[in-house]
Amino acid sequence: TLWFPAVYRARIIGYFMAAIPLSSVIGSPVSGMLLNLDGAAGLAGWQWLFIMEAVPALLLAVVVFFYLTDRPAEARWLTQEERAWLTERLDAEQRLREAAKSFTVWQALGDTRVLLLACVYFGVVAANYGLSFFLPQIVRDFGLGFTATGFVTAIPYVIGTAGMVWWGRKSDRVRERKEHLGLAALIAGAGIAASTLIADPTGKMIALSCAGFGIFAALPVFWTLPTTFLSGAAAAGGIAIINSIGNLAGFVGPYVMGTIKDSTGSFTIGLLAIAALVVLAMLIALSLPHESELETLPEA
Repeated sequence: TLWFPAVYRARIIGYFMAAIPLSSVIGSPVSGMLLNLDGAAGLAGWQWLFIMEAVPALLLAVVVFFYLTDRPAEARWLTQEERAWLTERLDAEQRLREAAKSFTVWQALGDTRVLLLACVYFGVVAANYGLSFFLPQIVRDFGLGFTATGFVTAIPYVIGTAGMVWWGRKSDRVRERKEHLGLAALIAGAGIAASTLIADPTGKMIALSCAGFGIFAALPVFWTLPTTFLSGAAAAGGIAIINSIGNLAGFVGPYVMGTIKDSTGSFTIGLLAIAALVVLAMLIALSLPHESELETLPEA
């Protein structure tokens, strides 16, 4: 909301968040190869993995601190005319939202739409983490080695990366949010559920790749919704509460999956539970009010 007008927002969020599945496209094979270093220099494979995959984050921390700019007005890499246009455009959108209703931070934290969006995000995150944590084990059960498991595990994330970028662009192009979010969540739930019915490894990976598409395609569209009606500090507070509640699924999803797997010896019921959560998220998303007129400033 500080940088990109609403008509560009889904595609920009898609470009930005594509780093999530893309990191798994790269990280899954690399992790598989690092695990093969077990015993090298007296370290276990998982220790090599933790050390080597921490290094890029440590280096980027320094780059981020010195390079990232908070607001367009401070961006020295834009011309004065570009800074002025962008600032005015974003200010006009904020005035449009505040004319409809101005929220304080506390009002945003207790707003029904914000809490329902947190529930939607909970379902999507549960599917994401539940699948991400256990996908390598599911693939490993195909009888593959560490390296091959890493490459096969990357496949749903390749599909997810493409889906995230394409779906965000499509949502912006047709200026529609709820149905795009709902359909992506439905595809995610259907793909996860279908994977439990298929024993063939190829068929199972096709189903899980469909799930990857749905999970990651839902994210850029989802994050356009809070900023449709919130702005400024209220948007920051609303996004914070959505993230706080939604990311609890980062514990719940894997915990449910792991507990059910330990109890039953199978991933089936756990995957079905995750699929049910994301389908419930779809139903909530479709029931939400969406004031599309708050996104309709003409493109310049």
